[in-house]
Amino acid sequence: MSQRPADTGAVDSGNRIPVVVQAPDPISRAGVRSQLAQHPVIDLLDSAEAGPGTVAVLVNEGPDETTLSRLRRLVRSDGARAVLVVNAIREAELLDVIECGVGAIVWRHEASAHRLVQAVLAAARGDGDLPADLLGRLITQVGSLQRTASGQTGVPLSGLVPREIDVLRLVAEGLDTGEIASKLSYSERTVKNVMHGLTTRLHLRNRAHAVAYALREGYI
Repeated sequence: MSQRPADTGAVDSGNRIPVVVQAPDPISRAGVRSQLAQHPVIDLLDSAEAGPGTVAVLVNEGPDETTLSRLRRLVRSDGARAVLVVNAIREAELLDVIECGVGAIVWRHEASAHRLVQAVLAAARGDGDLPADLLGRLITQVGSLQRTASGQTGVPLSGLVPREIDVLRLVAEGLDTGEIASKLSYSERTVKNVMHGLTTRLHLRNRAHAVAYALREGYI
């Protein structure tokens, strides 16, 4: 889920990705839209409303309560995928953001056209795309929560089978679907089926949420 070069191709279906941009001021909204408009696979929508299959890019100083509520509605009610562009995320906010269903986060100071497109493409595929420093903080925070809850580490609960654990370990290392398939000698379809099966069964919203779950339960 760490930063990697953007895929210049479309998502698996080959369709353009409908994208809406929501920001607290018109200058920020126009700036992000102008960056995204440079990529031919992105279809910028004029409406601020997001629906199923849409990627919503939310821009804000940080994930305040209003932003978190909007994220929950976008992901859980509207069926959209979310990209969060923020200046900073405090430790206490990090798990809240992941639990809302955000799979891609971009720091505002890194929000170039390349970086924004990379995050939108990852979100559209259902992949995770977190800055490397944020992924490290997530692992540390979830590990701390696990120790507090159980008094010990490394005690897995029921829920994941070995093949799912193998896939999630590689997701946590930042590998994409093709790289995971190569490492495990699976087809890409098998990797996608594994991820789809565990996220559906455990009611997890995306890869970042699945990694957080696996860390919290002591699988990885």
